[in-house]
Amino acid sequence: MRVRAKLVLDRSKKLYQEAQKHLVGGVNSPVRAFKGVGGTPIFMARGKGAYVIDVDGNRYIDLVGSWGPLILGHVPLDVLNQVRRVLRKGFTFGAPSPLESELAQAVKKAYPSIEKIRFVSSGTEATLSALRLARGATGKKRIIKFEGCYHGHGDSFLVSAGSGAATLGLPDSPGVPEEFAALTINLPYNDLHAVEEAFKRFQDISGVIVEPVVGNMGVVPPKPGFLKGLRDITRQHQALLIFDEVMTGFRVAHGGAQELYGVQPDLTTLGKIIGGGMPVGAYGGRADLMSQVAPEGPIYQAGTLSGNPVAMAAGLATLKDLSEPKLYQELEEKAAYLEEGIRRAIQKTGVDAVYQRVGSMATLFFCGHGVENYTQAKDANRQKYAKFFWAMAQRGVYLPPSQFEAFFLSTVLTQDHLKKIVRAVQESLSETQLV
Repeated sequence: MRVRAKLVLDRSKKLYQEAQKHLVGGVNSPVRAFKGVGGTPIFMARGKGAYVIDVDGNRYIDLVGSWGPLILGHVPLDVLNQVRRVLRKGFTFGAPSPLESELAQAVKKAYPSIEKIRFVSSGTEATLSALRLARGATGKKRIIKFEGCYHGHGDSFLVSAGSGAATLGLPDSPGVPEEFAALTINLPYNDLHAVEEAFKRFQDISGVIVEPVVGNMGVVPPKPGFLKGLRDITRQHQALLIFDEVMTGFRVAHGGAQELYGVQPDLTTLGKIIGGGMPVGAYGGRADLMSQVAPEGPIYQAGTLSGNPVAMAAGLATLKDLSEPKLYQELEEKAAYLEEGIRRAIQKTGVDAVYQRVGSMATLFFCGHGVENYTQAKDANRQKYAKFFWAMAQRGVYLPPSQFEAFFLSTVLTQDHLKKIVRAVQESLSETQLV
């Protein structure tokens, strides 16, 4: 694959210098600061199809996809047309509109566990609201989460969180009161025994929240029986099971991880993919639980932009395209082809690395063993990943700027794109081996 003589980022460097005068760290989300890979953050100018183009004119095959929601690629025509149609009528009303019920029906059709739903404006809002509902519905205070799982930046969740916190080496955040942390039981992912012991010790556990496939410490699949075990334990102890499908929803399957693994939670949280990448989220579940949310019940949650028409229109167009029967089969074939090519490249170059994948999300961990939990994920060599990231960028492939994030494939990737990625991986791994 052709390597650029030099990856020129002059405009990105100037923009970053200016941004640091006005924005905290020069960015609006920590992982964008490139602390995990070093160097200048790449400022993007536009996206089209399978590509993103930066402000210096460099073009990359995009394997980030705005951290997952752009499963149809950048600016898909069907979504764009629907957004344009709605924009002419109004951006936001702070009042009900017909599109909200239409999108709710589309989500419910894909997720049988969701009988009622509430739209919000982000995945963090969704998880915070689901947690409040779990506590309110059960009358219990504690929550179980798992090390390395990231459920947004709510106080109760920033206890050994993954994603940006892992990249920065900050598993806990200042500003989170000890009282909040004391109500969060943090356990190793994929460890059912630890969950059983926690329920024996504490009688006031309201629920278990889990990424059914972890994406925020890199992609870590559930061990066989882990999700079903969580379902059985929570039922036994009258606690709720919450699947955080902000990443996996409509991504690993049309019905998310719960379709893929055949386990239905009590509550589900969803993210930007249901809005075609627009700022949107949702939480939903059993009708008897959701009916306890205001105005039907006493558990309060509100939002002016919740269900805004622009996001609803984008979501409807996206979910219509995702309902095509062959789409996920074709996406799986592309993901499997890429996995096979990357595994061959690892074998040829002899790099200590492992490629873990579920559906169209994956991570290349620079370590010599499989990863089943956060402790094992932290064994990965971040310096090698940083070298690999820039080697891939040099070859026109944009990866997440952190070892602890997932690659995301889109439906617009062609066989030619996949071949280019595989070639880039083999060449970049050869360079990485020199670190």
